Amino acid sequence: MTMKKTLLALLIATTLGTAYAAPVRAVDRIVAVVNKSAITESDLQKRVKDTVMELEARKVTPPAPDVLSRQVLEQMITEEVQVQYATSNGVRVSDDELQQTLERLASQNKLTLEAMKVQVAKEGVTFDTFREQIRRQILLSRLKEREVESRVNVSDTEVEQVLKSEQTANRSEYRLANILVSVPERADAKQIDAQSQKAHKALAELDAGQPFAKVAAAYSDAPNGLKGGDLGWRPASSLPLDFTKLLETMQPGSHTTVIRSQQGFFIFQLQEKRSADTPLMVEQYHVRHILLRTNEAVSEADAKTRLLQIRDRIERGASFEEMAKLYSEDASNTRGGDLGWVNLGDTVPTFEQAMTSLPLNTVSQPVRSPFGWHLIKVEGKRTQDVAQDREKMMVKQQIRARKIDEAYLDWVRQLRDSAFVDDRLEEK
Repeated sequence: MTMKKTLLALLIATTLGTAYAAPVRAVDRIVAVVNKSAITESDLQKRVKDTVMELEARKVTPPAPDVLSRQVLEQMITEEVQVQYATSNGVRVSDDELQQTLERLASQNKLTLEAMKVQVAKEGVTFDTFREQIRRQILLSRLKEREVESRVNVSDTEVEQVLKSEQTANRSEYRLANILVSVPERADAKQIDAQSQKAHKALAELDAGQPFAKVAAAYSDAPNGLKGGDLGWRPASSLPLDFTKLLETMQPGSHTTVIRSQQGFFIFQLQEKRSADTPLMVEQYHVRHILLRTNEAVSEADAKTRLLQIRDRIERGASFEEMAKLYSEDASNTRGGDLGWVNLGDTVPTFEQAMTSLPLNTVSQPVRSPFGWHLIKVEGKRTQDVAQDREKMMVKQQIRARKIDEAYLDWVRQLRDSAFVDDRLEEK
């Protein structure tokens, strides 16, 4: 992929993840009101255009224009509700954090920041717009981390129960896609029936031979709907036993019937199947950190300033380990902040991004995560064969991923149900 295409894909992905309700202009028709904010027709059409580009890049035939406009508007409303919640609950992205992210994006594309500005301008977007889209994307990611991911835990007991179950005998992994027709939490019988009919209409189109990705883009309420519904690879041990038995009877490319769940109506497609009996090489980082938590008495600015002071002492010769023992508010403080060897995926995204980009034996600038503010030091990096621990690690990761998916869908649904939404798309 050329650099131009890479940046274009980045821009498209960013735009898809960061729709916003702009100030109302006289020439714009309002297509939705979300609490006290408005989404205009020009906002919607811009987002639809970007969505079409994204679908075509994935070789997915876009749905009919009216169907796609409805799907995109639903996504925009859901995102706007989340942004408003973030704003009212003090979730912020500082200019310094935004600048660091932009510099990292430029570096990943082997560009200077100035060169990236030029490239973005060539795509017809002002850099100020691009910058605010990135800020919004970070905000939504941080909100999900704080409200959902940071509260999801997987116990060793849960992992052991899965490992001892009948599921463990199945060594297969499945690449899946899904369609979700969601049902509001307090839906009445009429609403449930309407959503059931919508799901069965999607099933009818699949049975008639329509591509799964196209139908997902037209019908699915899941966050991955406009990406064809792709769920990636899932090991059998992380899936309900009855579901894996069903998958074993299916051929790649086939789909299930409509399945009722707490979130709504699902249809799954089995895309590929493979054996899990292969070596697993993973990147590992030997990490130490110092954590300061924020609370009523310690503000964001106070915690960050204090960490900068600690970092300055370390830079002038103080031991990172001793500073961790004295100041860190994490359970690892007794070990000098030592987290041991950490696999990719074991930490929240903001921590992992800082960890993977940090040169060995250097101390990071303060890093914000859902748990507080960190100083991070990477003392070693290796690629390790963890085949013996593969099953346990994969089961734990997939249980956590499933819990996060379920919790996020429930949280977003409740947030959406509690908001005032005036949908005017069909008005003439």
